[in-house]
Amino acid sequence: MLCPSDEKDLSEAVAAATGPLRIVGGGTRPIGRPVAGEVLSVAGLSGITLYDPGALTLVAQAGTPLAEIEAALAVENQRLAFEPMDHRTLLGTSGTPTIGGVVAANVSGPRRVQVGACRDYLLGVRFVDGVGTVLKNGGRVMKNVTGYDLVKLMAGSWGTLGVLSEVAFKVLPKPDVVNTVVLSGLSDDTAGAAMRAALASPFDVTGAAHDPKPGNEPVTSIRIEGFAKSVAYRTDKLKELLRAYTDDIDTSDDPAGWNVLRNAGPLTGAGDVWRVSAKPTDGPKIAHQVKAKEHYFDWGGGLIWVLVPEGTDVRASLAGLAGHATLVRGSTATRAALPVFHPEPVPLAALSAGLRAKFDPRGILNPGLMG
Repeated sequence: MLCPSDEKDLSEAVAAATGPLRIVGGGTRPIGRPVAGEVLSVAGLSGITLYDPGALTLVAQAGTPLAEIEAALAVENQRLAFEPMDHRTLLGTSGTPTIGGVVAANVSGPRRVQVGACRDYLLGVRFVDGVGTVLKNGGRVMKNVTGYDLVKLMAGSWGTLGVLSEVAFKVLPKPDVVNTVVLSGLSDDTAGAAMRAALASPFDVTGAAHDPKPGNEPVTSIRIEGFAKSVAYRTDKLKELLRAYTDDIDTSDDPAGWNVLRNAGPLTGAGDVWRVSAKPTDGPKIAHQVKAKEHYFDWGGGLIWVLVPEGTDVRASLAGLAGHATLVRGSTATRAALPVFHPEPVPLAALSAGLRAKFDPRGILNPGLMG
């Protein structure tokens, strides 16, 4: 295993590589096709290098544990607004999630429906390309750039374009109050309609999810955040709106339930887990067509998490429905046999191949992981 301790060591390790490299951070997200190659760990590149609470800016090395960053932000009553998912429970992994892994996988949570994804808060990146050259893009403030927007390009590239060494983020203040409107007993179709109504309302909903069977009674959760008086007012108004769908409405100020939803906690059985992105109105139909053993809806139903028997390719069941599916949990054999990421249209696939050839001409960085 290669374990560089700084960016210079990382550059030299990549430049000296004579074969494929499997890039890892905390080792908590083994998603994608299995990669055969020497392990290159960036865990040694760790530490917050700049944090300016007044400017809402944080810069950290890629191997910095996510928990360390969240703890530093909490002291200043700030947060990463996109609430990155922790995959360890779902995937049965150990280790420590790192900020570089969050960026490489563009990991986001239920709040994305209102505030955006990880890539939307990236200000700058430093990384080493496939020949060992250190590249940087962006900075510590939001601004327009010309040429490649490498900041956005690196988010979700899964280490196939370069090995991240440092990332810069915009952070946001924590809200004073977090409240959840809870609707009980709704069918998938009715829950979908209720969530769409909430998200279309002027009440700034920051999360909308439906779990069909926590304790055998379906629960629909709709989150509101902000100043206390504003949250109280918006909660009352939202409850009035949602009485068109049920009278069984309650509220909760316990955020723990959103951590469960963020981390795919409702899926407790054995089997493969797929994340399907589609029109919210198609959510219930998709869960039915793929014959999911378990499922739940996030982002108002536009994100459908499904648990299916091992080796099932749910894409075969999506005919006639717009959207795409990603295999999030599967055995090594399943990940080797099935395309983990949704196949790209031919023009986009050609563009992706061209970018990889540009930044990794030797094809040594996580080769085949996204293919």
